[in-house]
Amino acid sequence: MNLPIEHPKIPEFKTGVLLVNLGTPDSTKWLDIRRYLKEFLSDRRVIEVNPLLWKIILNLIILTFRPAKTAKAYKKIWLKKENMSPLRYYTIQQTNKLKKSLKNSSLIIDYAMRYGNPSIRGKIENLKKKGCEKLIILPLYPQYAAATTATVCDEVYRSLMKMRWQPSVQIIPHYESEPLYIKALVKSIEKKIKEIKWTPEVIIASYHGIPNSYFKKGDPYHCYCHKTTRLMTEKLKKKIPIITTFQSRFGPEEWLKPYTDKTLEKLPSEGRKKVLLICPGFSSDCVETLEEISIEGKETFLESGGKNFEVIPCLNDNKDHISLFKHLVGQTIK
Repeated sequence: MNLPIEHPKIPEFKTGVLLVNLGTPDSTKWLDIRRYLKEFLSDRRVIEVNPLLWKIILNLIILTFRPAKTAKAYKKIWLKKENMSPLRYYTIQQTNKLKKSLKNSSLIIDYAMRYGNPSIRGKIENLKKKGCEKLIILPLYPQYAAATTATVCDEVYRSLMKMRWQPSVQIIPHYESEPLYIKALVKSIEKKIKEIKWTPEVIIASYHGIPNSYFKKGDPYHCYCHKTTRLMTEKLKKKIPIITTFQSRFGPEEWLKPYTDKTLEKLPSEGRKKVLLICPGFSSDCVETLEEISIEGKETFLESGGKNFEVIPCLNDNKDHISLFKHLVGQTIK
């Protein structure tokens, strides 16, 4: 291309691929935890209540007391050697392994967090500077919900609003029934069953909950979760029942039921004392899977009379998960 003298160098055309996870505090310090919680809980899609009332509750009550409790949970699962949360660690690993798997010089693959660092806006600006005229956004939420996938879209669009020269954007909205995703989950279940020395009487598929009012407003998340569970049940070779539950509820409002913690309390009294648990909605192990389920959930189950309890790791950066990402990105590029 013949350019005028002193014309700025034009970067070679690239396609940017941005993996987006929920987010994580930068450390377990009270101030970092508070900063992260404030950004997360200030999102109008996450908390759909009167904004003025919520601002008062959030700043005067929740952000005064909750950071200490959340910091305690993070300290239990924090990766000391890497000095980061498991969610950040696995998101970085997923990004690096996807780069190696795709081996395409016209692709620039990176990651961002919806809340915390690195920000979606910063990463989009950086990808544009590197010559990306096309962006593929992969929110790492298999089951679409307004409070997860949609808020990633919101932040992407807000970032584009600040740009004079916008790249084109394609967003992969959900993959709850993608065959490679279901196959990867089932393989992880079968792998764990081979490792343990007992046969599960029931498998719990625990998904992050949302308020029931969101479902009534038309959010498809509940349906997508049940769809994933149904497909896992159909593909699992051992005929062990899989039940869907919902965890991580927050506040006094009713959330999607049945609740995971209440189910773990109840199962032993029903004679089901050997439980395997999987969290299909989490792409990376995090405080919700490692502290809330693997530690607190196990304690609840055993104290209620349970005998055996095991948690299947999230797909994290395993080969099947990276193959799934490669497929999703490849299909979008085509």
